Amino acid sequence: MKVKIFPSECNGKIHIPPSKSMAHRAIICASLANGKSTISNVAFSKDILATIDGMKNLGATINIEDNTLYIEGIKDFQHIKSPIIDCNESGSTLRFLIPIFSLTNQEITFTGSKRLLERPLSIYQKIFQEQNLDFLQDDTKVQIHQSIKAQEYTIQGNISSQFISGLLFTLPLLKEDSILHILPPFESKSYIDLTIQMLEKFGISIHFLDSNTIVIPGNQSYLPYSYTVEGDYSQFAFFAVYAAISNTLEITGVSLDSKQGDKEILSILNSFGVKIESLKNGYKIYKSNLIGHDIDLANCPDLGPILCVLAMYSLGNTHIYHANRLRIKECDRIYAMETELKKFGVSISSSEDDIYIKHCQHPICVEELFGHNDHRIVMALTIASACSTSSTTILDAHAISKSYPTFFEDFQYIHGKVEYL
Repeated sequence: MKVKIFPSECNGKIHIPPSKSMAHRAIICASLANGKSTISNVAFSKDILATIDGMKNLGATINIEDNTLYIEGIKDFQHIKSPIIDCNESGSTLRFLIPIFSLTNQEITFTGSKRLLERPLSIYQKIFQEQNLDFLQDDTKVQIHQSIKAQEYTIQGNISSQFISGLLFTLPLLKEDSILHILPPFESKSYIDLTIQMLEKFGISIHFLDSNTIVIPGNQSYLPYSYTVEGDYSQFAFFAVYAAISNTLEITGVSLDSKQGDKEILSILNSFGVKIESLKNGYKIYKSNLIGHDIDLANCPDLGPILCVLAMYSLGNTHIYHANRLRIKECDRIYAMETELKKFGVSISSSEDDIYIKHCQHPICVEELFGHNDHRIVMALTIASACSTSSTTILDAHAISKSYPTFFEDFQYIHGKVEYL
């Protein structure tokens, strides 16, 4: 899909869609609970549909009515419906489900599309090999066979938190206790907090012994629970940055006491000089005089692309650091944003772990932009284009379906101008 974005000022109110991170976790927990759970306020992006299909293959019964899931969880791991799990492009689905499906003690094959199977799985590969379990990865699949074991694990803290979450879903179901030692720096800890918060709702007890040690008692069982998915701060960020640059906007649908790591967007905007007013279920973001500032991306890597856009419209210089994990997402997001923002005349450069951006006084783009098959790149470039002084064409815009299929409709709802080509 190709879209043309025109300069425009946002206006009015926007209600943010539900959190993909929280929905993944709730669907998995409900599917592991022997009984009936209800998960409401679900947005059915491609990633969420991949997790739903995966848990159906494990044996859960999942019925969809409007934006609600009615889930009858599994009684055991001996009644899987299919040993082939298609994760599409969802890294969360793949990394969450590998250890869970190991409990079937059957040969399981995980498949995926685009760059998914190129993304690193060395953490799991090492665990399986050290426990003398089968683990095969190539360009088309990952194959496992036999259950992981309860033990003391040592995991690097600067890799994707999805590996840690995958173990946290699985280890409570083993008979013996386990311990996770997280080697510093412990990045994206907020995502681990989200996992533990969801596990607690479904009756699983896990606790931190200290800031880098997680104790997981074994011989536990998931309990059914009814849960309403909260709004997504990673999607909130696109409209919040649009408002800060363009025009004041009310953004609702998020929890003010959320533990989502991407809630960090509020303090980042504040550091750039943005005025923010709290509402009952969201925030009013005011158009502000933006001043560049250093940004630590360690605990909120998904904000990287839209923060590059914030930086290009902010006076002075911005340094984004601890950004290296952007290079192993759906695309190399540092390379993608550097390539595309240069088309606007932005002075942007990078190292392996850093991004340096200077204010662009009159951003004009006369070339076509490319979305790099990455939903967050497409959405970030949409905001960059809307705030510029010329219309811009974005190729590969269909990538938004991965996480936010209605993004362009919502963009238009707040008076953003888009034409489908």
